[in-house]
Amino acid sequence: MSGITTDTEQNKMGTMPINRLLITMSLPMIISMLVQALYNIIDSVFVAQIGENALAAVSMAFPIQTLMIAVSTGTCVGVNALLSRSLGEQKPEAARLAAVNGIFLAAMSFLAFALFGLFGSRMYFMSQSSDPELIEYGVQYLQVCTIFSFGIFGEIVLERIMQSTGRTIYNMYSQGIGAITNIILDPIMIFGLLGCPALGIRGAAIATVIGQILAMFVSLYCNIKKNSDVSINMRGFRPHAATIKVIYEVGIPSIFVQAISSVMTYGLNLILITFSATAVTVLGIYFKLQSFIFMPIFGLNNGMIPIIAYNYGARNKKRIMDTTRLSIGIAVGIMLVGLAIFQIFTKELLMMFNASDHLLEIGVPALRLISLSFLFAGYCIIVGSVFQALGNGVYSLVVSVARQLLCILPLAYLFAKFLGLHAVWYAFPAAELISVALSTLLFKRIYDKKIKVLDRY
Repeated sequence: MSGITTDTEQNKMGTMPINRLLITMSLPMIISMLVQALYNIIDSVFVAQIGENALAAVSMAFPIQTLMIAVSTGTCVGVNALLSRSLGEQKPEAARLAAVNGIFLAAMSFLAFALFGLFGSRMYFMSQSSDPELIEYGVQYLQVCTIFSFGIFGEIVLERIMQSTGRTIYNMYSQGIGAITNIILDPIMIFGLLGCPALGIRGAAIATVIGQILAMFVSLYCNIKKNSDVSINMRGFRPHAATIKVIYEVGIPSIFVQAISSVMTYGLNLILITFSATAVTVLGIYFKLQSFIFMPIFGLNNGMIPIIAYNYGARNKKRIMDTTRLSIGIAVGIMLVGLAIFQIFTKELLMMFNASDHLLEIGVPALRLISLSFLFAGYCIIVGSVFQALGNGVYSLVVSVARQLLCILPLAYLFAKFLGLHAVWYAFPAAELISVALSTLLFKRIYDKKIKVLDRY
C-alpha cells in the first residue's frame, strides 16, 4: 500500500468545486456506459436477424444477466462506500482491505453463477416456455454468459476500485475497449465472417464474454500501474471477516435492490408469455433501449457516490447537499430527453430490431406508456444512490420492493387478467409514483438523522 500520494490527490473530493468534480468523476463513466448500452442494443439488433425466437430467448435470459450485474455492482457499492470513506478518514489499511476483499467476493460470485450456468440453464428456460427452439436458443446463450462470467465480475470490481479513488477516466478506457470489441465480434461470430464459423446466438454470447474479459484485463492493468492510492496485491490474502461484514452491510441491501429487477422481469415474462413470445420480445427490446437513457444516470451515480461517501467521512454537509442537488437536476434533464425520444421515434426504435407488424402493434403503445415513468425515475435513482453512499442501502431496498414487487408485478398481473395486454404497460408509470413518494419521505428521514447533524457547512 503506497498510501495517498499528494495533498491535491488526497483532497480532490473534499476541495474541488462540486460541479467540476461531479463532471470529472462522472463523465468518463457516462461515456463508457453509453458505449456499453450501445453494444447491448447492437447485440440484440444482430440477434434479431436470426429470428424472433432468438430475440425472445435473449429477453428471457436478461433476468439472469441482470442478477449477475446486481450481485457484482451491489457488492461493489459496499466496497466503494467503505473504500472512499476510509480514504476520507485517512485510513489507508482499511481502504486496502476493502479492495482485496472485494476482489475475493467477486471470485466467489463468479463460481456460483458458473455452477448455475452448467446445471440450471435448461430448467430456467423450461419454466418460461415449452417451445423447444426458444429453449435451445436460450440455453446456448445463457450457458456461455454464466460459465465465463469471471470477466464481468472481475471487470466491475476492478473498475469500482478505480472509481473509489477518483480515477474514473480509466474506467472509460476499459469499458469502451470491451464494448467496442463486442460490437466488432458480434457480426463475425453470429454470421460467420472472416473465416469464423457461423455460431448464431452462441456467437453473440461469446462476443459478449470476450469483451468483458478484455475489459477486466485492461482495468487490472490500470489499477496496477495508475492507482497509487490502493494496493490490490493478493499475495498472502486471507478473507477479512470484519471488512466483508461492513461491505455487505451496505452491499446486501444494494444487491437486493438490483436483484428485485431480475425478479420483476422474470415475473413479467411469465405474465407476457401467456399472450405471445412477441410480447416478451417487446419487453426485452424496451429494456435494451431504456438502458441507453438510464446508463448515463448510472454513470452519474458512479461519480456521485464516492463524492458523498468521502464528504460524509469528512463531515462536510454542504458538499453532500450540493452534490445531491446537482445530480438530481442532471438526472431529471436526461430523463426528459429520453421521454421525448421514446414518444416521438417509437416506430423507428422498434424497426432497428427487424420488427414484424405484430411486434409493432404491441410495441408502439407499450414503449410510449412505459416511458411515461421517465418523468420520475431520474429523481428516484439519484436519491436511492444517496442512501447507499451514506450507508443506508436498506432504504433503497424498501423503495425498490414497493415499486417493483408490490406495485408493478401485481398491477401487471391484474391488468393482464382483467383488461388485456394493452393495459399491462400502465403498471410502470403507476409504480414510479409510489417510488417518488417513498424516496422523498426516506430522504427527509436520512437527512435529519445523518446529514443535518454534520459539523461542517
